[in-house]
Amino acid sequence: MSVSQPPPDIQQFFIPANWNAQFMPINPRPMIQGLVNKDIVVRLKWGETEYRGRLVSSDSYMNIQLTNAQEFIDQKFTSDLGQILIRCNNVLWIKAADQSDSGDVKMGG
Repeated sequence: MSVSQPPPDIQQFFIPANWNAQFMPINPRPMIQGLVNKDIVVRLKWGETEYRGRLVSSDSYMNIQLTNAQEFIDQKFTSDLGQILIRCNNVLWIKAADQSDSGDVKMGG
């Protein structure tokens, strides 16, 4: 499939220098499936909210089911929640609990 290009007089504003570069998307499902029955951290898009617990399952939409879940807001423990389901569209990132913490990178313009 070919991508049409804008007119030459405005190409400089729309086409990056590496227009012909190959892009290979990465499917996150194998990584998530590899974390089943392991402790994970799930960061939500909203605020500084994280959930930590054992990944029980993930469905085809990548909804996340945790057991022994704990809620942390601004890296402070707020409550034990037990069994929870996190809807996929709320998730910013997922990582193994034993993975080193590199912290979030603030993005700005």
